Amino acid sequence: MAAKMSKSVFRSSANGHSDLKQDISPTKQEKVVILDAGAQYGKVIDRRIRELKVDTDFLPLETPAAIIQQNKYKAIIVSGGPGSVNDVNPVWCDPEIFELEIPILGICYGHQLMNKIFGGKVEKKSSREDGQFTIHVDTTSALFCGLSSSQEVLLTHGDTVTEIAPGFREIGKSGDLIAAADNEAKKMYGVQFHPEVDLTKCGTQVFKNFLFKIAGCAGDFSMQCRVQTCIDAIKKQCDSCKILSLVSGGVDSTVCTALLTKALGASSVYAVHIDNGFMRKNESQQVVDSLQAFGLNPTVINASHTFYNAKTQLASNDMDNPVKKWYSRTLNITSEPEEKRRIIGDTFIQVANDAIKDLKLDSKTTMLAQGTLRPDLIESGSIIASSKADAIKTHHNDTDLVRALREEGKVIEPLRDFHKDEVRELGVQLGIPKDLVSRHPFPGPGLAIRVICGDLPYHKDDYGDTKLILTTIVNYSRALSTPHTSLIAIKNATSTEEQQFMKEFSEKYSVAATLLPIKSVGVQGDCRTYSYVVAISSDEKVSYEDLMTLAKLIPRICHNVNRIVYAFGERIRHPITEITQTYLSVGVLDLIKEADYLARKILRESGHMKSLSQMPVVLIPVHFDRDPISRVPSCQRSVVIRTFITNDFMTGIPATIGKEIPEEVVLDMVKQIKIIPGISRVLYDLTPKPPGTTEWE
Repeated sequence: MAAKMSKSVFRSSANGHSDLKQDISPTKQEKVVILDAGAQYGKVIDRRIRELKVDTDFLPLETPAAIIQQNKYKAIIVSGGPGSVNDVNPVWCDPEIFELEIPILGICYGHQLMNKIFGGKVEKKSSREDGQFTIHVDTTSALFCGLSSSQEVLLTHGDTVTEIAPGFREIGKSGDLIAAADNEAKKMYGVQFHPEVDLTKCGTQVFKNFLFKIAGCAGDFSMQCRVQTCIDAIKKQCDSCKILSLVSGGVDSTVCTALLTKALGASSVYAVHIDNGFMRKNESQQVVDSLQAFGLNPTVINASHTFYNAKTQLASNDMDNPVKKWYSRTLNITSEPEEKRRIIGDTFIQVANDAIKDLKLDSKTTMLAQGTLRPDLIESGSIIASSKADAIKTHHNDTDLVRALREEGKVIEPLRDFHKDEVRELGVQLGIPKDLVSRHPFPGPGLAIRVICGDLPYHKDDYGDTKLILTTIVNYSRALSTPHTSLIAIKNATSTEEQQFMKEFSEKYSVAATLLPIKSVGVQGDCRTYSYVVAISSDEKVSYEDLMTLAKLIPRICHNVNRIVYAFGERIRHPITEITQTYLSVGVLDLIKEADYLARKILRESGHMKSLSQMPVVLIPVHFDRDPISRVPSCQRSVVIRTFITNDFMTGIPATIGKEIPEEVVLDMVKQIKIIPGISRVLYDLTPKPPGTTEWE
């Protein structure tokens, strides 16, 4: 079964490329077209516009101007993307769209593309912006009408418009960088930031201004009840099939199963809970109890041994060589995050196939149901979500094996056009108890992706230079008296305000910035990164708000760093040169299960569980406070607490200690986790998304 883009406008061909249908018929309903350049947030733009009661089509960037004209779109939005307009073969639009006299809004890559086409300059600067920044906007522009001149927005880019195209004017600044431009005569607007995400506080108003003041949309699009729309689609796709629905106990799979049951009846839906061995402490029993209380009676399969020893076939598509395939190592000795995710995802399918046989179902007429969401597909680089998006991490429900089953029409994913908060609303409409709908998300691979595995430290040629830059940042005031190359690099990458912050921070505090020889997954400039982690520590009390600001600043200067953590306890005095050998062994899993159990117990009992959207607890193979000259081997591990606050789960921020979460609650977690034998230190993740993803792998 070919994967279809929204509105069935665009189909995935067998070779994975996208073929545009030429027979799109015009519609009387006013619409906006979103041209997809591969943004991680492309589908969030789609969703934001629909929330404002304007219908949308989501088409590839190269859509011919003739099709756009034929459909009489009220406006065009060009999304962001992972590429550069200066690439040898950049992704490009039909330049004739700018001659259609239709209002256009370019976002990030779209902003740069429009500027380049009209004769401006786009260059890669020494600094990049990945996170929430304050910009200043010109409120005389129709795009920023009704806003204050200072705005908090999400910026995530490496390239920058350095020279405005003729006919355009600058209407936004981020420090010394251009953040927005317009040509009001042609009704063309470009913003470097992402108005579609929650981290841009003025985003909704920007879209309102563009849609209603500039494009003249009426905003009278009324969507049908999404429950009934989903039910109709399920009935059409499933017909008389039986459904094997995989339920983890989280909101996505629970809502998916409830929706399928409502559409097809309980006799057609078989709920199956697979315990893969990576569940939280006592989690599987709690899952079964909560689902039974709701009226679902899942079949429970204990597949721990199967997962521990699982392997899968991997492939490398090298353009110059034939496709090479090989089998991975078994999961319990695998350290690469992508391999772990693919092994786990494929093993879920294999266990599900066995369950179909055990339940005496006909494999030819049985479909597999997954609670796949839009963000899963976007981060996995799925053709369903975007034809050009970079893969950030392969979700267990979007591996190559799952994609092959989709092609065969064997998979149903009724929530794949939904985001997390929309699924929660849907769950409430279906009558699912609020305490179940509002549960913190827990990934399908479970704790397996919250254990950073490996036996060798991560050192690249840039390790020494990065350490020097980090030392200069936290000792900036002192470095000003003895200028050197790293100081010059930092000045070139930062604004005057940021330089003033570093000066005041280093005068106020004495801290260490320790580069850890491990990697975590992140997203910078719409691209996947797999980069260093930096630990901040001090013998004195440091303002948590100042630490948050520092955590935003470091990845902007050091592009090879995507995660910043604060280490509780005294200042880290010894460099970390080795790591503790770590794989998914029973002992290692027991460590993280206990740490996760204690942290969540304290959070729940404090009454602050609902203050956070999610709180992953991560085990890293780092033994602190070990003199590298001594003969003591690296044998301990450390725990990271990753608080996360978000609405859409595409972007988000960590909870600031003392504001969203009380300091005493966090310190109690630190105290209790430190008691666990084998734990070296407890750390707190200070990183927004971007540049760090919610999970570390």
